[in-house]
Amino acid sequence: MLLDASDSQLVLVDYQERLMAAIPEREAVLANARRLAQAARLLDVPVWGTEQNPGKLGQNDPALRSACQRTVAKMHFSAVEEGLLDCLRPPVRGGGNARSLPRHLQKPAAPTQTRGTVVLAGCEAHVCLLQTALELAEQEMDVWVVTDACASRTERNRDAAFDRLAGTGCELVTTEMVLFEWLRTAEHPAFREIQALIK
Repeated sequence: MLLDASDSQLVLVDYQERLMAAIPEREAVLANARRLAQAARLLDVPVWGTEQNPGKLGQNDPALRSACQRTVAKMHFSAVEEGLLDCLRPPVRGGGNARSLPRHLQKPAAPTQTRGTVVLAGCEAHVCLLQTALELAEQEMDVWVVTDACASRTERNRDAAFDRLAGTGCELVTTEMVLFEWLRTAEHPAFREIQALIK
């Protein structure tokens, strides 16, 4: 199964200044997150962000923050607990006038087009990213974790997170895998712009 840009949403988890200062491979991880965000904007893929306790850890990287349609501030480690699911699956509005008609006579709400695939990247892989991914999977979202845009303070914690995510059915991919699967063809109108992000 390949990623489909028209069914994807990108979630960037906690690329915050104080947290990133403790990440050994921060430059490479941030560069890949920026590539994902830029490609998502070019391909009309919605981009969401999260920030863990921003009062203490600061805001996300400015380039990432500006690419997001919304950034969810959170205290729970899982962003699902703090309203991320409302971004990914907007609530359905009722179809009729509840005061004038009984429920069985109301028009059904128009179905909303929900993108069911979440491409997830962020820090720390073994805490906020892991818990968010697992809860999204419980909500029957297809979760794809971009490994080279994820990090933890230690490799052991990062690798343990990837092992657990793979074991629960999340797809583990790289930035380039995501970009080229979103494109599908060298004839895509955005191919040259996406290719320039990689070079």
